Amino acid sequence: MMTLPRPALDPELSDLLTTMPLTTTLTPDLLAQIRQYPSTPPETFYGRRTVQRRELTIPTPDGTHLPLSIFSPAASDAAAPCIYWLHGGGMVMGDRLSQIDIPLEWLEEFGAVVVSIDYRLAPEANGSTLVDDCYLGLRWIADHADELGIDPTRIIVAGTSAGGGLAAGITLMARDHHGPSIAAQILICPMLDHRNTTVSSHQYAGDPGIWTREKNQFAWQSVLGQATPNPYLSPALADDLSGLPATYIDAGTAEVFRDEDVTYATRIWSAGGQAALHIWPGAFHGFDAVFPQAQLSREARHTRTTWLARTLDQLSPARSAAPLVS
Repeated sequence: MMTLPRPALDPELSDLLTTMPLTTTLTPDLLAQIRQYPSTPPETFYGRRTVQRRELTIPTPDGTHLPLSIFSPAASDAAAPCIYWLHGGGMVMGDRLSQIDIPLEWLEEFGAVVVSIDYRLAPEANGSTLVDDCYLGLRWIADHADELGIDPTRIIVAGTSAGGGLAAGITLMARDHHGPSIAAQILICPMLDHRNTTVSSHQYAGDPGIWTREKNQFAWQSVLGQATPNPYLSPALADDLSGLPATYIDAGTAEVFRDEDVTYATRIWSAGGQAALHIWPGAFHGFDAVFPQAQLSREARHTRTTWLARTLDQLSPARSAAPLVS
């Protein structure tokens, strides 16, 4: 099969990428090896604030107990915003501390309470189990808003890659089931479409990379098993994207998910909704999580945080938390 032309990588990111061991495919053996690597301790990312951390579990209907990590500023308003963080990893790897530096920046900036969940992973769990786990966490947060010290009208659902797709899924669930109020969703290079048929998915096939078409196929096959795809697990299948909260979507030009993410934002606009879309030139999948020190990564994170600052101000003009990003 002829290789499709690809957008050039950002020069700095391209140089950094040469320092990483990359593969084209993901196999059960390789997945088992990757899962052995621990996440960076969250204390590394606490910044200037004193942070309190709690660990607990919440039961699922089938008796499984899902771990939650809760990060709160030591001194905070009684009604802080909440970031519900869903980690990346293709729904087959990662844990609740993966990429936790991203939402902890918002704890430092806005005094937000950050909650992250260990949803079950494929292939050990599959079908709707993953998104149902994430929705259970959302309901728990809303039910315990007073205990958490959060404003239930300012719950922000956010995630990267697989977590971005799951965040989109539970936002659809909350809308359809009249569930907890979600003030905004932040979808970072989200994994939205199991079909894997876009131009960008074919552009990033056949060569080693952070996330390739082949890895995406392996992940979705692991997730779906014998299950029928549904719009909560594969949000691109949703017929109706109206009635969604303020949405932020970003991705790179040089990644598998580029086109499905652009399409999702376009469909939100077509349904009369608001979505901010940023496609970063020369960026590969997960660039700002893998290399946060790169110039383009810093720009992407700053832009995302500025959008969140504006969104929080619109939700609560009298907010007295940390100052806006300058």
